[in-house]
Amino acid sequence: MSFAEPRRLQVLPPYLFVEIDRQKQAALARGEDVIDLGVGDPDLPTPQPVLDALHAAADDAANHGYPLGRGRSDFLQAVAEWFAGRFGVRLDPDREVLCLIGSKEGLGHAPLAWVESGAGVLVPEPAYPVYQAAAVLAGAEPVRLPLRAERGFLPDLDRVPGDVARRARLLFLNYPNNPTAATADLAFLEEAVAWCRRHEVILAHDMAYSEIYFDGEAPPSVLQVPGAREVAVEFHSFSKTLSMAGWRIGFAVGNADLIAALARLKGNLDSGTVSAIQVAATAGLKHLPEIVPSLVSVYRRRRDVFVAGLRQAGFPAPWPRATFYVWCPVPAATDSTAFAARLLQQARVVATPGLGFGAAGEGFVRFSLTSPEERLLEAVRRLQALA
Repeated sequence: MSFAEPRRLQVLPPYLFVEIDRQKQAALARGEDVIDLGVGDPDLPTPQPVLDALHAAADDAANHGYPLGRGRSDFLQAVAEWFAGRFGVRLDPDREVLCLIGSKEGLGHAPLAWVESGAGVLVPEPAYPVYQAAAVLAGAEPVRLPLRAERGFLPDLDRVPGDVARRARLLFLNYPNNPTAATADLAFLEEAVAWCRRHEVILAHDMAYSEIYFDGEAPPSVLQVPGAREVAVEFHSFSKTLSMAGWRIGFAVGNADLIAALARLKGNLDSGTVSAIQVAATAGLKHLPEIVPSLVSVYRRRRDVFVAGLRQAGFPAPWPRATFYVWCPVPAATDSTAFAARLLQQARVVATPGLGFGAAGEGFVRFSLTSPEERLLEAVRRLQALA
């Protein structure tokens, strides 16, 4: 039998991080010492209270069956309690909280659950590639929403053409932002909610990096905005905050009807998140106040060392206020792909070309701070020699 991929797969670009890993593996196969600052995969271990809870839960036969439904009641309640303490927003755990197999899964399924085929989906650019892929796989039309440095990488919603706004049914936002490390204040989120309410557009806010911030006030939730629950759902992850990337668990909170639709879709496509992992994540939420400060302290030291080194080498890297990424302009007269290739070939340092996050990412590379400080210092030495 011959097989041809359906068009929805053919129009997807290769998933960025898979291609980066292919190039890295080729260099490693040649025996090269590669410093991987490409993929944002936390290198810090999962905190001990989470591991202890998992071990106990795995031994309990009650956790060995299908974890059907929206999530364990204790997990949903823990999310609601943490959200109230962190953001001052009270949620109904039975209607406004949904357990996910990682926030990526929820974001990927959202257009399929919420918009009709052919509808417009506003996708910021540069952005986490999943937003565009999710729109395409749902049969929707992704519409680029450029993020410019001069606006602090915040979209200018007032410049969205009227015909685009009328066709749009979903807007993706992500703050603190991957890849730019930009942050958004409550005033911007208020503007976004007002725009979405005015145009009857669903707002999907990806807040995977909510707790990884270094300077200024804690990043706000979109649900802190009055009226946000009419249009918004926010996605959170345990991958970054609790170094649980491989465990695959996150949650969505917000508009009850949208949560119900996403839960219904998931009920037809998956059987839920492993019960023992939900138990472990519940323990993690309760221990967050003691876990997060030390974790953020590590990333802050790495940021300070690496950005200072980049600047000494002549690269005009900004100081990120949040996330564990550095969004660095590439030298003049080159492009992001060529520069990333040069870094790998000549310095044996892996960076992510900005073009992989969309056309508006051209002119930048993204460095991830998910390597030990000594490896970051070595990367700086190599980059300084390259310069």
